[in-house]
Formats: sequence, structure tokens, C-alpha cells
Amino acid sequence: MENDAYDRIGDEPPNYEETSFSGGTTSNGNGTGNGEHRAVRPSVVSAFGHDTLDRVPNIDFYRNAGSVSGNRAVRPSLQELHDVFQKNGRISVTNTVEDREGSDGTPSDDVESVIPLDNKDGTVRFGWIKGVLVRCMLNIWGVMLFIRLSWVFGQAGWGLGIVVIALSCVVTTVTGLSMSAICTNGVVRGGGAYYLISRSLGPEFGGSIGLIFAFANAVAVAMYVVGFAETVVDLLKENNAIMIDELNDIRIIGCISVVLLLGISVAGMEWEAKAQIGLLIILLVAIVNVFVGTGIPASTDKKSKGFFNYDAKIFMENLPPDFRDGETFFSVFAIFFPAATGILAGANISGDLKDPQDALPKGTLLAILITGVTYLGVALCVSATVVRDATGNINDTIATGMDMFCNGSNTAACEQGWNFSSCDVSSCKFGSMNNFQVMTMVSGFGPLITAGTFSATLSSALASLVSAPKVFQALCKDNIYTALKFFAKGHGKNNEPIRGYVLTFIIAVAFIIIADLNVIAPIISNFFLASYALINFSCFHASYAKSPGWRPAYRYYNMWLSLFGAVLCCGVMFVINWWAALLTYAIEIFLYVYVTVKKPNVNWGSSTQAVTFVSAVNNALSLTGVEDHVKNFRPQCMVLTGAPKNRPALLDLAHCFTKNYGLCLTCEVFVGPRTETLTDVNAGMEKNQMWLNKKKRKAFYAAVACDSFRQGTENLMQASGLGRLKPNILMMGFKKDWRTADTAGVQSYVGVLHDAFDFEYGTVVLRMNQGLDISHIIKAQEEMEREAQEQKDLEKEELAEENKGKSIFRKSRNLSTQGLTSRASVTTPQSPQVVVVNERLVSNSTQFQRKQGKGTIDVWWMFDDGGLTLLLPYILTTRKKFKDCKMRIFIAGQPGRVEQDRHEMKSLLEKFRIKYADIHVIDDITQNPNSNSWKMFEDMIEPFRLHEGSKSTTLAEALRKDNPWKISDAELDTFEEKTNLQVRLNELLQENSRAANLIIVSMPIARLGSVSDHLYMAWLDILTKNLPPTMLIRGNHKSVLTFYS
Repeated sequence: MENDAYDRIGDEPPNYEETSFSGGTTSNGNGTGNGEHRAVRPSVVSAFGHDTLDRVPNIDFYRNAGSVSGNRAVRPSLQELHDVFQKNGRISVTNTVEDREGSDGTPSDDVESVIPLDNKDGTVRFGWIKGVLVRCMLNIWGVMLFIRLSWVFGQAGWGLGIVVIALSCVVTTVTGLSMSAICTNGVVRGGGAYYLISRSLGPEFGGSIGLIFAFANAVAVAMYVVGFAETVVDLLKENNAIMIDELNDIRIIGCISVVLLLGISVAGMEWEAKAQIGLLIILLVAIVNVFVGTGIPASTDKKSKGFFNYDAKIFMENLPPDFRDGETFFSVFAIFFPAATGILAGANISGDLKDPQDALPKGTLLAILITGVTYLGVALCVSATVVRDATGNINDTIATGMDMFCNGSNTAACEQGWNFSSCDVSSCKFGSMNNFQVMTMVSGFGPLITAGTFSATLSSALASLVSAPKVFQALCKDNIYTALKFFAKGHGKNNEPIRGYVLTFIIAVAFIIIADLNVIAPIISNFFLASYALINFSCFHASYAKSPGWRPAYRYYNMWLSLFGAVLCCGVMFVINWWAALLTYAIEIFLYVYVTVKKPNVNWGSSTQAVTFVSAVNNALSLTGVEDHVKNFRPQCMVLTGAPKNRPALLDLAHCFTKNYGLCLTCEVFVGPRTETLTDVNAGMEKNQMWLNKKKRKAFYAAVACDSFRQGTENLMQASGLGRLKPNILMMGFKKDWRTADTAGVQSYVGVLHDAFDFEYGTVVLRMNQGLDISHIIKAQEEMEREAQEQKDLEKEELAEENKGKSIFRKSRNLSTQGLTSRASVTTPQSPQVVVVNERLVSNSTQFQRKQGKGTIDVWWMFDDGGLTLLLPYILTTRKKFKDCKMRIFIAGQPGRVEQDRHEMKSLLEKFRIKYADIHVIDDITQNPNSNSWKMFEDMIEPFRLHEGSKSTTLAEALRKDNPWKISDAELDTFEEKTNLQVRLNELLQENSRAANLIIVSMPIARLGSVSDHLYMAWLDILTKNLPPTMLIRGNHKSVLTFYS
């Protein structure tokens, strides 16, 4: 029975209505039509029995934006749910199914999902048997099974031989368990090991291992094909049919084989799968042939070569190891282990599987079990039927009645009536230790073993030839290496990587012709092992991060077992070949650093991010248990930049203070009703943080919405930070327009400084003559860029229409051009004078982004504020941009004590280990300023004075009551000396620091409730007027410098 209360928004397509947009284009019915316009969909009656915008849970709400595996639904935002009812109580909302451009959804990063998951378009999808089990078994069953397995058990004995196989299976099984956990923790797309690692550990690990894994598969094609060609050449040699010589015959046969395999691959995955099934049948027949052959009574010829059917004494004789020719357990293991690889053959075509989450764990683990049992069964059968050494001479029998005492290494053969004692003196050509063709001899029909060898080599080559382009294509689609984007394009219904096939073919042919495969082989094995190690580490890392998003459906894994598997893989790499292991690590580290530096613009929610977050939280918490120490003081700045790009000079200096070693918060206060400003706050968060990251500014962006600038800044100062990671310095620009601004604006600005002092923040105010705010210039540039982009888009559209050859094109083009011209004419060109002023403003605002020329940083350390006024300029001199600037220290001194004051300051600076160029003692700072300077100050404050002294008492009281913010005569008299000091300091600054690159001056403090806001602004203005860039600094009067160790 149908549930009427269920919202079928994701089950049925929404209704569409035709519009005039984009030439009247309507939807194609699956949500992907160009220029479509969806109808407004009314609310539905929910399961709660009333109209609501809330939607019931549905899978379409959780799809990635742009996913074509299904329409992504956009649920109503919290603002829509909150605001609609709050405003008018009526329910009216646009369609929530449309995947709107610029929505708040997750960006589309699932580039592999360009292949739909269904099979409606005829794409080929494999189940777990054909897609995973068959491929993995074919890749694991290699030539080792028929050529070297008997030798391995001959050297190690079946006791240690079992250990060799078991250890190999442990490595592959643990890796299989880790892979199963990863691939069941969400939808798996194409890319195999690269996809699993990159989505778990991030693009740095995934990008590095993906490239070398794809390359390893490409070279593996050459290795397997050469193995096939060598077997064919051996047959030709036996029949005296060599074409040129052995080496060139291998090259010729190898190249022909690769061409044929390429043809099968390019024909499509369906043809490749059929070829794999055929090869599997041949291989299975060959394996059965071995077991059957061990039960067939041995002929005299076979007995002379060491085969005697099943015999317990032979089996026990082959139990202990008998290492020869310098072989050891580890060297034998290194030779066998590559045969156990190939477990990623199914994962490498994960994009072509019907259900990768179900197929990969089931098929891979079952393939490991079947192949492991097969290797073990074949090896034990051979160990129970074949002796280690045999002469191959049918005359080496023991005559009946001959009294011969059987002992030594050939006891079992002796008791069977054969004398192989000569093998103790000289090497023999037969037996499991000497003859690589033991399997052919043991089998019931020898040519089937040759066919099995062909099948094993060609199936592995075919699997690698398919795997390499698939993995490489997935890597290129993610655009981690931008130069390789060319290979991302697919062709046909299965999105086949034809370009990748051609590249793999070229690499394979090159190594067949020129490479020394004996050197390359251990490198390839190490490349595969490196990917296994990272898969195991990915599983461990994701489990260790304890992220709520780590919820694998496959439960039979353990994080510590995965870590053990990763370490084991790394150890096996060195066992196989130590220099190849080092080379693998070197290549991987190089690629990791490259990708890290390039910073690809992707976000896959990796476990690296999760662990980074956990570490940050733990480190922040650990800091709270440690008391602050003056030696560890570092500037942590809250910078009132507004939008970070609006005041670059302020941000650049703050960045110089904090660099990569301190906290920097760029803050913006949106003034106005919260309902109107919240949208701007939310919209600017990510955009401004991305801008900071793009400009390589190690800073955070924070914004608040408040009714006043002062209230917003107060909120920021109280709430910003986390534990010890909180700002201790407030940086802001000087309010240049204080004389023309309204009273509330000035009071708010000065109130922020008072609040900073109250909250014990160090305070820095930067003044530049041209100003700091360039937002109007940036806005104009963005508008021009937008118009230029519109014109470019229009030209593209016109070109497309022109190519279509429509007759109405010329008319529409003229209309479009007229529209563009009229729109462009609205923007009035700026006068040359304005352009020059703007250019000068931008140049000055960005001057701290450039290396400063030789000059000085003049520090006027008038008052002891704990040392911040001295520490900040010292930090500047340690930065590259200011390394050519020397510090000059200016201090106030008493007449007659100049040398003594200089000596005391020199001694203090030396104890602080702060380098300086010179110390200047100003002993005439108490002199009255000259009349011109004083006149300039009086003119500055004139509009804000009460002049109550010349008025009657009643009128004066009325003036004070009506204008409490104005400067009274009594106030000027009270602070006359302090006012004189600011004016006099400006004269001294003009005299001594006019040519400085940067001036640092101790900031005067206005006593709360005693100094009016406008008088305080006048002090700051006259102090810094007509000077190079000047910073007013006042510490919180807690020591930030120490001379103790």
C-alpha cells in the first residue's frame, strides 16, 4: 500500500515547465538539461500531518554535486526553514531537487562517476567472479607455479617452503582485509589502488603511489610478455627454428604479443574478459594435469630424472632445507614472493564492477585462499614425488642383488633402486634443485604445462595492460599532475582510456627492446609492495583517526593488524632488494613533495585531515596545562582588516610578525541588523579564507555581525582563540577620516582602543599617509573583470552561433553588441588624476609585499610597555623583506645624562641579544613645540572645542550638556603637557626619521573617562602626521623580553 505521507522527491522526477530561457530548452528528464528551469514545487504533506518544507531522509540529498549516478537533491537550508515561517508563516520555496549552481553542497570531486552506475546505456559491468576472482587468480598464478616452485621447495625444503608460502599469504591476506575495509567505507569508483589510497590518505600519498603503480603495471606487461617470448624461443630452439638469434627473437615475439594484447584490450572490456576466461580454463587444465601426473606410474625415463610417484621417504627427505649456491631463506622468499602479488587485479578495474563494495572483498580474499592452497598443494605433491638431485641416466640403477648401503643425500632414490651418488661430487641436470621443467616431467601430458605457462604469462600481461591505463586515467582525471590531463579522456560506452593504452603499449615495447628486465624486476615488485604497504597504512590511519565517517561495512579487520601488514610489506621490500626499496622510497618521497608543493585543489575528506584535526585539538589541550613563559612569547595578532584583501599593508605586516610561527586572525565586523548581515558573513567565510590560502598568508578569517563596530570588535577580542591559542595583540589601521566622520564613528573607534587596553591586549595602530583601504579599487577591478568575462562569453556564444550558420545570427549579433556597448558605457572612465592616485595608493598599500631597500627601522621607545615596542621591530629585521633594514633606537633622556642613558640602553639591548645600528638619546623632548606645529594642532581640534571659557557659566554648562563629546578648555589645560609632548615628538620624528623605511613609536594612552575621544584622536594624528609608514605600539605592560636563559 502506498504511503501518501512519503515525500517521493527522489523517486519520481519533478515536473518541468517550458520557458524562454536558452532558446526554450527544456529538461531532458534526468536533471541534466542545459538551461532548464524547474517549476516551483509546493510543499508536501509530511508524515507529521501538516504542511512543511522539511523533507524526509532520502539518498539524493547525500549525493555529490554534479553526480550523474543520480539527481542530487538540495534540501531546504536552515535559513529557508527559519526565515519563511518567521516572516509570514506561508510556505513558499523553490524546487529543492534542482542542483543549483553555487549551492552550498559539496563540490563535485567524484570525477570517476562520469560512468553511470546503471547498465541502461550498454556499458559492461562485471560481477565478483568474472571481475575480481578470475582476474586475481590469473594474476597470482604465474610462471612461478610451473617453472620455479619446485626449485623453491628444493632449496627451502617443504618445511620452510610452507613458511615461504604462508608468509606471502599473510602479507596479501592482511592487505586484502585492509582493502576490504577501505572499499566498503563508501562508493568505490575507478582507479583501484590509487583511488583507495588517495581517498583515504589524500592526494599527496595517492598521487605519488598512483603514478608509480601505473608505471609498474606498464613495465610488468613487458616482464610477462618477455617470459612468454622466452618460452616460445625455447621451443623454437628445440626444433631448430630460430629466426635471427635468441635475443632478437624474444624482441620480435614480445612486440607481436603486445600488439595482439593491445588489440584485445582496445576492443573492449567484454572481449578482454572473454580472453581471460579462456586463459583461465587452460591454466586450470594445466594445474589438474600436474595432480593427475603425480598419480600416474613413473616411467624409467622419469625415474632417472628423479620422479618416483608418492613416497613417504622422499617426502621426509625433502623436509629439511638444503640451500645451495649462496641461497638463503630470504633470497628464496624474495624469488617466490612476486608470484603472490596480483591481488589488486580486480581493484584496478573497480570502475567496471557492478558492485565494487561487495565484489572486491569477496573476490580478492577468495582468490588469495584458492591460489595459496593451489601453490601449497602443487608444491607438496612435487616434494612427495621428486628427489632433489638426479642424473637423468637410465643406466644409474642398482642391479638386483647388489649389496649397497643407502645413505647420504640420495637415500630415498637409493631405496627405489637408483644410484644418484654422483650428484654429490658433480652437479646434475635433473631433480627439483636443478631442472626448472620438473612440472612438465611430473605432469600427465607435458605440452599442457607449456600451454599453462603461456596462459599464466599472457593472462598476467593482459591484466597489467588493462590495469595500468585504468589507474592512470583515474589519476589524470583528478588533475593532480596537470601535465597529464591529456590522458584523462575516455572513449566509447565504457569510457575506455585509449590514450592510456597507447602509452602503456609504448612503455612495454620500450622495455622489451632496451631494458634489462633482471634489474627492473625487483623495482617493479617493490612498487607493488609499496602500494600494499600504503593500503594497509590507509586502513590503520583511518581507524586511528576515529573519524565518525569511518564506518566500513566489512568488519573483519583490525587497525593494528593493518599496521603490522604495512610494516611487513616495508620489510619484505628490503628482503627482495634493498637498493630497489630505497629507490622506491626516494621516488615516492619526491612525488609526495611535488604534489604537496603543488597543492591540488581537491578535498576528499582524507584520514590525514582527521588525524591533523585530532592532533591539533590534543596539542591545544596540552598547552592549557602549561603556564605561559616569557621566553616562549610570540605575537598572536587579531587584525581588523575587514575583508583581508581590502587592507593589504595591515595584513602584510601582521604576517611578517606571525609568519608560520604564530596565530594571525584577520577579522571583519559587519555592522547592521543581523538578519541583513548574516548572509554576507556566511558568504564571506570560505571565500576570504580561500583568498588567504591562495596568497600564502598563514592566517584565519573570522567575521561577526553586530549593531556597532565596537561591539563586534569586543566580541571578537573576548571570544577569539582556543585555550592558549588566542590573540594577544590587536592590530588596526589609523582612522584617517576622524575629523569628517560622525561622532558615533569616532567614539566607536576610540572605544575599541579602550577595550583592547581593558582586555590587556597589546595594541598596534598602523598609519600610512595615502591610507590603507583599497576596497573601492578592488571593487572597480572586479567589475571590469566581470564585464570582460561577459564580453568573452558573448564572443564565444556568437562564434558558436556562427558555426551553426543560422540566418538570424547577424541581427542577433548586432543587438548583442549594442547591448554590451550600452552596458559598458554605464561605467564612466576614470580621470587620469584619479588613476594616478589609485595607482599610488595600491603601490603604497602593497609596499610590504616587496623586499625593502637598505634603510632603517626607527624605534622610538618612549615608555616601557613590557618590551613589545622593541620586540616587534626586531622580529621584522629577521624576515627576508626587512633583512637590509637596521634598527635605530630612540629614547628620551635627561639633559646632562645623554651618555649615561645611552650606555644603560646599550647594556639592556645587549642583555636582550637584540642587534641595533645606533642609539639616539633625545634630551630636548620637553621643549615646547614651535608655533607652526602648535598652530597645526589647534586648527585640527578647533571644530571639536567647546570654548566654554569665554562663555557664561550657564551657557558653558548647557554646551557641555549638549555636546559632552567636545573638547573642553579645562581638559586642554589639564593635559597640556601631554599634548605638547605629542606635538613635540612629531617635530623630532620629522627631524630624525623622515627617511626611515618604517617608524615605530610608543602609543600614548588616554586615561579612561578623562580624555575626550576627539582629543585622543588629535594626539594620534599630530604624532604621526606627514611621516613614512608609522606604527603606534603599546604592549600590555607584561614582559615579553627576558635576559635570563
